[in-house]
Amino acid sequence: MFAIPEGIYKRAGLLSAAVIVAATAFTLPGSLASASTSRTSVETPKPTIVLVHGAWADGSSWKKVTERLQADGYTVDVPPVPLRGVASDAAYLDAYLADVTGPIILVGHSYGGMVITNAAVGQPEVKALVYVDAYVPAQGDSLNSLTGALPGSILNQPAQNVFNIVSYPASVTGGAAGADLYVKPSVYGQAFANEGISPKEEAVLEAEQRPLSAGAVTEASGPPAWKTIPSWSVIGMQDQILPAAEQVAMDQRAGTHMLKVNAPHLSMVTDPDAVVFQILAAAKATA
Repeated sequence: MFAIPEGIYKRAGLLSAAVIVAATAFTLPGSLASASTSRTSVETPKPTIVLVHGAWADGSSWKKVTERLQADGYTVDVPPVPLRGVASDAAYLDAYLADVTGPIILVGHSYGGMVITNAAVGQPEVKALVYVDAYVPAQGDSLNSLTGALPGSILNQPAQNVFNIVSYPASVTGGAAGADLYVKPSVYGQAFANEGISPKEEAVLEAEQRPLSAGAVTEASGPPAWKTIPSWSVIGMQDQILPAAEQVAMDQRAGTHMLKVNAPHLSMVTDPDAVVFQILAAAKATA
């Protein structure tokens, strides 16, 4: 568990990149539509893909996935997540989704999985959820409880060993005082980029991280959207933040279509083709 100090706030096996790329070539909805749609049929509009980043990140973490989806003709939105707390972040995304026209495939990375699980409830245009190295919470779960459910997370130690904790007074927000959590530079590389990311790229990601509010760590998740919306997932088997075994347990509970890849916590950076493969699978299945 994160151990914040008092007072401070299975269905698929491992796929190689070559197999994923080859499979993608035969499953792209746009390609199938052009090959099979007659002159008199009405082509189903492509959904908007909404990519939701996690904690200690921003929308740039989706760059490689965004480029691939746009090249295939999809509209891609990458809204910023305030990272203030599960309920408030979900409310922000809920309002954003209400302004998107047409069907939506909603994708969340890491903490973004908590956000999409709550924001998609009652959103009829969200046709599928895709979880990427993500928390897939049931009602009452928290980041704290899920991260510590099984051994293996680098975050499962005293918070001061992992985070730089920056407190701020009530005057900063106009509300309550609180604290922001930044991952220590000495921890960031092992936690997020233990393989597949160059030291140069890792240094940039670490420097650009956006903090998570300490209060978000123990906040309970609400009723989950995955109970009524079909879901897919990508599991990084080398994940040092959210252990693969815990991801599998959550995904089995939610009944997601799983894809396991030999990747760290940032699989959308190291294995964007695998992530795109699952997003397109969700888009095709729910068209």
